[in-house]
Amino acid sequence: MSDYQPGSMKTPLDEKIMAMRIVAMPNQTNPYGTIFGGIILSYIDQAGFVEARRYGDLDWVTAAVGKVEFHAPVHVGDIVTFMTHTTRLGRTSIDVQVEVEAERFKTHEVVHVTSASLTMVGMRDGKPSPFRECPCAFVDKLIEPKE
Repeated sequence: MSDYQPGSMKTPLDEKIMAMRIVAMPNQTNPYGTIFGGIILSYIDQAGFVEARRYGDLDWVTAAVGKVEFHAPVHVGDIVTFMTHTTRLGRTSIDVQVEVEAERFKTHEVVHVTSASLTMVGMRDGKPSPFRECPCAFVDKLIEPKE
């Protein structure tokens, strides 16, 4: 159960960050010349880890991925950006929103590719671990009560 209430806590980690940026390469394409959806899903998972890792030195694993719909293809040479932000803080888990955009190689047009919500669980010794009670000193400094 989450002890985070939107608007009740201020955390700098709520701000969107660029978790990853990659260039779509030919070895990632399907027979139609666009990047396999599974490649994008793998990068979404990695971006979720990058966001979760900011909360502490735990073994962050993906517990769930929400519905993912692709709105635009990614072509070879496109620069793909994965933006993340935390949408829920729990005791042992967080929810992360990942937004994916592609900058077209020739035109530099930026298009929305997809988005996804992930639940990441902090693990220690194979068990869910309360990340706010972990020995990571910086976690307490990141979460400040709303003024």
